[in-house]
Amino acid sequence: MRLIKAFINLVFYGNFWIAACALAMGLQSQYLFQHNIEATPLMGLLFCATLLVYALHRIVGISRLKDFLEEERYAVIYRFRKHIRIYAILGGLGAAFFFLQLPRQIQLELMLPGIISLAYVWPVLTGQRRLRDINHIKIFLIAIVFAWVTVRLPAIEAGYTAFNFSMILLILERSLFIFAITLPFDIRDLVVDQHSKVKTIPSIIGIQNSQILAYCSLLIAFGLIAFNSDFYTLWQSMALGISYLSTAFFIRLSSTKKHDYFYTGLMDGTMIIQFLLVLIVG
Repeated sequence: MRLIKAFINLVFYGNFWIAACALAMGLQSQYLFQHNIEATPLMGLLFCATLLVYALHRIVGISRLKDFLEEERYAVIYRFRKHIRIYAILGGLGAAFFFLQLPRQIQLELMLPGIISLAYVWPVLTGQRRLRDINHIKIFLIAIVFAWVTVRLPAIEAGYTAFNFSMILLILERSLFIFAITLPFDIRDLVVDQHSKVKTIPSIIGIQNSQILAYCSLLIAFGLIAFNSDFYTLWQSMALGISYLSTAFFIRLSSTKKHDYFYTGLMDGTMIIQFLLVLIVG
């Protein structure tokens, strides 16, 4: 049992799980655009860059949260902080390797989200602040960057270079989904964000209203599918509907205190669930 828990901690807190989730979102878009799944430099970059960014986030974050080291997830991260540094190096090397293999247009369109991602986790602002330390904006940055790199870039890779109405709908839909599943993390982190003097949506409108906002985001995302028959089949639309319903149920559960596995494992895992549902229906 201890070995199983150690393995789960490695996957979750070594950031391999969230890297797999980002990869799943990229593969889902690739499947929608190309009707097949292929190991490409872009998919490798999505995994490695996510591993790098979240490892840096752990490294910087844990140094600022010494008052919370008795909590299990922070205790695990602190205990394996040296390992996480190694994962950051490996992720960075992998990201650089795959980046150099990408077409020039994808490289150029990666620049801005890449800079935002690094500034989100690394203290580049005055007063040793990160972008995530600015009130209210962190959840929007996550949603926009995730959507851009997992929708727009796979579209370019597949030859859909035009930034048309259908593409905007796809990016907006993905942004709303990521926004909805990120809100429970802000609910979980209310005490930590208060300690860091960072105001988030749940700290302003409360837990219940934040959940309602997440439900509305999922509902709007599903509504956008009806206007985007260029990419979704009927069965894929139904698969996404099931994904959004199950995600809404998990968000409902976030109103009560849960073990961090619920958030890191299940809430992030809704990205993999959605990808598998779309893949299954074909």
